[in-house]
Amino acid sequence: MAPETTLFFPPKQKPLLIRLVQSVSYLVLQRLYQCGLVVSEDDVAKLRAMAGTRVVYVCNHPTMEDGMVLFSLAARVGQLWHYVVAKESFRGFQGRFLQWMGCYSIRRGLGDRASIAQTLSLLKTPQAQVVIFPEGGCSYQNGTVMPFRPGAIQMPLQVIAQLTKQDPNTDLYVVPISLKYRYTQPMTAIIEDTLQGLEQALGIMAAEAGEPRTFYSRLLAIAGRVLARLETEYGLANQPEQDWNPRIDRLRNHVIARCEQQLDLPSNGTTIRERVYKIQALLETEEPKTIAEDDALYWTTVRLLNFDAIYDGYVADDPTPERFLDTLMRLEREVYQVEHIQPKAHRQAIFRVGEPINLKHYVADFRRDKAGTVGQLTEQLRQGVQTNLI
Repeated sequence: MAPETTLFFPPKQKPLLIRLVQSVSYLVLQRLYQCGLVVSEDDVAKLRAMAGTRVVYVCNHPTMEDGMVLFSLAARVGQLWHYVVAKESFRGFQGRFLQWMGCYSIRRGLGDRASIAQTLSLLKTPQAQVVIFPEGGCSYQNGTVMPFRPGAIQMPLQVIAQLTKQDPNTDLYVVPISLKYRYTQPMTAIIEDTLQGLEQALGIMAAEAGEPRTFYSRLLAIAGRVLARLETEYGLANQPEQDWNPRIDRLRNHVIARCEQQLDLPSNGTTIRERVYKIQALLETEEPKTIAEDDALYWTTVRLLNFDAIYDGYVADDPTPERFLDTLMRLEREVYQVEHIQPKAHRQAIFRVGEPINLKHYVADFRRDKAGTVGQLTEQLRQGVQTNLI
């Protein structure tokens, strides 16, 4: 893998082209992404009321299709937004097209100064509207929200603290947006086919799912086999008598430490997800030892992200078809060694828009206690997004 020479891709927004693409975004969403947009008129009105103001929209990130879905929401509202997008998406014509649509890149894991500077610059303009996924990456979970990265709040607070020195009445809003997908057809047959495919690939016999042989018992048998295989692959003793969550945590921590050791990286005590992003960023910019070694290490990071937010009980807590398939698709990525699994059927992308927060009311708190104010607002927004996941 050759090192990447272009470190930042700025937005090159082309308003007329964006309007043209927006005009067909509904059809593209339906035909290519098997998805329909659902948003109430009240929530559309909330978003339209933000026209002409500085706004940061923060949204959870459950699937790889969320960018197109957010773009379609902007089309529904009739606005032009900027989007912070992972740098690896900016390849070839796709990368140029993303820039024309108002997207700009971020290198996760290394502290991307160019991307941060771009965000700060945009937010200083009077009508900036920027979309950020504060989870930092795709969670692959339809019903729960991962911890938010503080930068999504720290950057707009930094800007409003500067702007209010000249004009105390300056507004800068943060708006939480919740996104959840729902299949529009019965999914029993698709779940059955997915279970059968995984059972066949793993050599699991019917008796191993226990009695009664339910979808959930079969899911547990598949997940148990995958977990045991991973433990063996990475040199860990199988402990089937132990609860799953400690086994999963042990495996994740062992694998990330092994990756860091391979690259001579110190563990900085941050989350596994942040540590994975740092490794991926280094793989893009540094000369590899060998192509095979580099590719193997990259695939290990993909596996870590796939299982980063998984825990025992995600399905049992709320056994919807969506949660079943969230988990089954994670297992498919691992078993079939595929980075991206296509949606299983047509879905609705359901949006709920929370109440806008005007950051000018937090400037005094921010000046007095930067870390405390950022932490409070970050968690407030995360909880708001989670609460609105209907």
